[in-house]
Amino acid sequence: MKRLLKSALSILIIFAFFLPCNGKSTAKSSQEKRIALTFDDGPHKKYTEEILDVLEKYQIKATFFVVGVCAEKYPEIVAREIASGHEIGNHTYSHAHLRNIKPSDLTGEIEKAEQLILSSVNYKTTLFRPPEGVCNDTVRAVAKDMNYSLVLWSVDTRDWVPASCDDIVNAVIGNVDGDEIILMHDYVVGKSNTPAALEIIIPKLLDEGYTFVTVSELLQ
Repeated sequence: MKRLLKSALSILIIFAFFLPCNGKSTAKSSQEKRIALTFDDGPHKKYTEEILDVLEKYQIKATFFVVGVCAEKYPEIVAREIASGHEIGNHTYSHAHLRNIKPSDLTGEIEKAEQLILSSVNYKTTLFRPPEGVCNDTVRAVAKDMNYSLVLWSVDTRDWVPASCDDIVNAVIGNVDGDEIILMHDYVVGKSNTPAALEIIIPKLLDEGYTFVTVSELLQ
């Protein structure tokens, strides 16, 4: 994965069909220091729970971009995310490769994940993050047609590599300067150091005057 959209509002792409997916915004829309922690690819039976424990400790809300097959396997973890006040985003049903996907197939991937989450935990997703950050004309068009806000990131921790705790911390500290969307993962292959890194990153950024918000709160 490449580090995407570093610049100001980090954000993105509210409705990504207005902006090129690999473009950079040129000005902050806010002088506030806000962090939206986002977690992709879960839920994971171990690491998601550990991340939720850390977030609960610091009373922080985050945004989880859920993969349908994982949510199907661990609906109770998704239910915990919602009960704890976190935001849920759609990350397709199967973590599909989108570079050459047909619009009908992508629509099916998003719909299947959406309906699974809705039926299992009564939550309607409205944010979509494409797996691997792939954002082409098909992805933009389908997201628009389905009334999804397309969300990328401004800081990539590369915690999926896997990365050491220090690597993850260093990817964040010193690389934030205002409103930021941080990309992390609650599901990785092998050992994850993300929960341990959060125990360092969160208090450090709180000391620096940052507040933590969900993606939707940041977009407001």
